[in-house]
Amino acid sequence: MSELFDPRDNTPPKQGLLLLQVLILGMFCLFTLRLWYLQVHRGPEFTKRAEENQIRREAIYAPRGLIRDNSGELLASNEPAYALGMVREDCRDVEATLAAISGWTGVGVDDLRAAFNKNKPRAKPFEPLILVPDMSFDQLSAVEANAPRWPGLEILVRARRNYAFGEIFCHVLGYVAEANEKEMEEDSGLALGDNVGKSGLERTLEPRLRGRKGLREYQVDVTGRHLAERVVQLPDAGDAIRLSIDLGLQRHVRELMQGKSGVAVVMDADTGQLAALLSAPGFEPNVFGAGLSSELWQELNDDPLHPLLNRVTQAAYPPGSVFKLIMAGCGLSEGMLDPRETVNCPGFLALGNHVFRCWRKGGHGTVNLNRALVESCDVYFYRLGMKLGVDRIHDFAVASGFSAPTGVDLPHEKGGLIPSRAWKEKTYGERWQKGEDLNLGIGQGYTLVTPLQVARYIAALINGGRLLKPQLLADADPLVQAQIPLGEKGRGIIKASMVDTVELPSGTCRRVRTPGVVVGAKTGTAQVARLTDELKAMPEDKIPYKLRDHAWMAGFAEQGGKRYAIAVMVEHGLHGASGAGPVVKGIINYLFIDHPGAQAAAAQVPTEAPL
Repeated sequence: MSELFDPRDNTPPKQGLLLLQVLILGMFCLFTLRLWYLQVHRGPEFTKRAEENQIRREAIYAPRGLIRDNSGELLASNEPAYALGMVREDCRDVEATLAAISGWTGVGVDDLRAAFNKNKPRAKPFEPLILVPDMSFDQLSAVEANAPRWPGLEILVRARRNYAFGEIFCHVLGYVAEANEKEMEEDSGLALGDNVGKSGLERTLEPRLRGRKGLREYQVDVTGRHLAERVVQLPDAGDAIRLSIDLGLQRHVRELMQGKSGVAVVMDADTGQLAALLSAPGFEPNVFGAGLSSELWQELNDDPLHPLLNRVTQAAYPPGSVFKLIMAGCGLSEGMLDPRETVNCPGFLALGNHVFRCWRKGGHGTVNLNRALVESCDVYFYRLGMKLGVDRIHDFAVASGFSAPTGVDLPHEKGGLIPSRAWKEKTYGERWQKGEDLNLGIGQGYTLVTPLQVARYIAALINGGRLLKPQLLADADPLVQAQIPLGEKGRGIIKASMVDTVELPSGTCRRVRTPGVVVGAKTGTAQVARLTDELKAMPEDKIPYKLRDHAWMAGFAEQGGKRYAIAVMVEHGLHGASGAGPVVKGIINYLFIDHPGAQAAAAQVPTEAPL
């Protein structure tokens, strides 16, 4: 008979049971310690992270300030635009998502990947990273139909700038486009995807136009889907801006300058407000807000007529005979010019072994100041240039607002150049030559001015000598920047000669004569390059375009208490009368003849020109 099993004889060793108990206790302590570490020691940190994952913040874009013309016509407004963004922490497969977006939108995968890599450093993992900044309706429809199946994609509604009149105001208003890295670094108020003014008033008035963003908080689930939201702070729209520019006149000037390159300025002589300001040719500003393609950008940059260049502020030109108005002012101011004194013009002036010729080959005969301005005699002003000398001319011109920016509210304004002995010595290491006084006397040589400076000087001649800041905003008060160093008598002499230049049969500006309107003007033909004898013998329309002279006409028009200074410069327009004259005439007709308010102005007593 076998032995029965007795469990009392197989009890485990006491040491092994103790070891097991210690092991279990150690594991319990370890879990307890870990739980304390996560829940207590790092509890606040994880709570914050959990809340951040659940509650996200998003900026609410502020509407950009509206811009209107002087009558309230809307020039720049905002319209909704749709961008596609990606929240990286919700996206399961970035490459697959980019490929899907490419299929919906037609944007190349390489372009999407480039946008992803460019914007990645600026966007936090839980913030939308902009991939397609401005989607068309077809693109938006395709994205909306497919995005719900692709976690991490968000459609963002933003404001897009719309310029109602395109080219007509492109250089005045400028345009907005997405802020670049440098702009975001310099301005803490800018973030990824923000639009910012790049040129024109959009740039100079950026702080006023931008407004202040609002803030929205919303809850999301694990897939990134929005569950609830609340507005923490409402956005503040940018300031509304009203310009001094008249839309009708600006549009008319654009038509007059069609097919030309140059500048037209119309300025209220008593307030400095600009009624029209045009740089031609222009460009379509709306293409920049939608994201300009590299091909179109290259096309604009390579255009030989440089449509992106704002010739009002970013270019300066030799003034030609328009500078004779400054020469006359300098001579009268210095007491070195007697308006009754005559000079004989045989058609040339010899200095050493060089012959300086007048534009009229046979000469003008005996001329005084009035006739020299009316018929634009070069020999008279050659002699005046030698008599005054470069430094007197420089000092008077600088005091009259030349060789420095006017202060107009547009970026990158050039100041032009009025040479002096010290300037040439410093710039070229050479002494000033006597013959250069002659060139300076007729606005050639090193001299460079802007049409805005010329218009401001003309305004000062008829408003009591006040140099006014050219104003683009309708609510801007007149700002007197200086007083030209020329007394009332001298200003009256020059003004009367400008009126004679229009009214007399021999005047070079007779084509802008306008019955019932007091008009004074001065032409200018500015040489761009020294022509060879072969080119001089050619018909003017056969001379290469880039070698043709610039055409100027500057003057004023007044009637019924309203008076305007006008300056028009047509690049390579050959002659002031024929190149710029029709534009000036068209402007005067609009202001005093054709404009709806012209009849009321004409009913008032016309202003007489002082002698």
